[in-house]
Amino acid sequence: MSKSMKVAIVDDEKDMRQSISQWLALSGFDTETFASAEDALRGLNPDYPGIVVSDIRMPGMDGMQLLKKLKSVDSTLPVIMITGHGDVPMAVEAMRIGAFDFLEKPFNPDRMTELAKKATVARRLTLDNRALRRELSDGSALMKKLIGASPVMERLKEDILDLGQADGHVLIEGETGTGKTLIAHALHAVGARASKKFVLISCSAFDEETLARRLFGPTAEDEGLPAIEEARGGTLVLEDIEALGQAMQARLLTAINDQGTPAETRIVAICNLQDEGKTCESVLRPDLFYRLAALRITVPPLRQRGEDILTLFARLSEQYAEEYGCDAPEVSAQEAAQLLQAPWPGNVRQLINVAERAVLQNRRGTGTIASLLMADTDETQAAMTTEGKPLKEFVEAFERMLIDNTMRRHKGSIVAVMDELCLPRRTLNEKMAKYGLQRSDYVG
Repeated sequence: MSKSMKVAIVDDEKDMRQSISQWLALSGFDTETFASAEDALRGLNPDYPGIVVSDIRMPGMDGMQLLKKLKSVDSTLPVIMITGHGDVPMAVEAMRIGAFDFLEKPFNPDRMTELAKKATVARRLTLDNRALRRELSDGSALMKKLIGASPVMERLKEDILDLGQADGHVLIEGETGTGKTLIAHALHAVGARASKKFVLISCSAFDEETLARRLFGPTAEDEGLPAIEEARGGTLVLEDIEALGQAMQARLLTAINDQGTPAETRIVAICNLQDEGKTCESVLRPDLFYRLAALRITVPPLRQRGEDILTLFARLSEQYAEEYGCDAPEVSAQEAAQLLQAPWPGNVRQLINVAERAVLQNRRGTGTIASLLMADTDETQAAMTTEGKPLKEFVEAFERMLIDNTMRRHKGSIVAVMDELCLPRRTLNEKMAKYGLQRSDYVG
């Protein structure tokens, strides 16, 4: 059981508090105790990283009142109620109000542990989803996810910031795996509609009848509002826009025209067309295409992003190394060159897979990055790109990655980095300035 999830135990009887706390602590929980409901309320906030176990009968504010207060603070917080003999009707009422479950005294400690584990799983899922929603509504956080300092990425970030402030519909194009959906989230988050709804629909995920109902209505009871209505005032993202048939294209165009200018709901269309010789413009009716493509973003493929490849690989390797509890693989100069030269048909999505497998290989002490790249390459496709790069470009990319990795490992300690890389301070400072590396990004 993860120590990061707490159990708050609320009971006016000291022996009972200590008994429950000791048992749950032995079961792997991180516990804290409160002698009264009033104390508990002062210590529990809406994002409390855990669950609550509370007695029902307590002097002053009782467990039922505490439950109501907690539910008003955070309606998703799991609360397990402990009842005395004959309090089952009260426990049933607690369940109606929103208690996670209840235990009747004297209770089986194993049953307590079982309930606590279930409640903890539910709480962790809630907090993870809440954090994700916050992250997807935070423009600065999303922009930081667009890692890279290559010229094409700098232009992409500028485009996102500019178009995010505009109000026209947007067409996002690019190869598979380049992060087009992330960019759609960023466009919404940095614009004036950030506080409004963000609705995403995959046009290829439904048959035409279901898609028409989901987009325009009428919807079934369990489907909620039609997407056009649900996203009103905000952003509607249509993935795989090229999958729309002619009838659906006509309905979408009518819906867009009915909105007038400025658009009440902004539409961000994502085109994932991969067929050779076809474009989004060639498969959509012209009037719809030009309405959706009022503003356009073309996401660069990974192979055009130069040293960003090494930066991304280093970040991803660190994340997976932390997840798997092992060291990230050290990248040699030869492997850095191989990463830079690989064709990356799957783009960032493929790089994520390679980084994870590289970490797992490193944990086992077997395999090479080159073998992973070859395994990901179609037999009919060249293992490396045919575009030549100057030696200076490879050297600089490797040097930047080496300094970046070392700074991260030593958490921004200039002295430690100087010692490991055998560089005088002035040289290190010059190289960091050259590569746009700042010590403040590594401290802490």
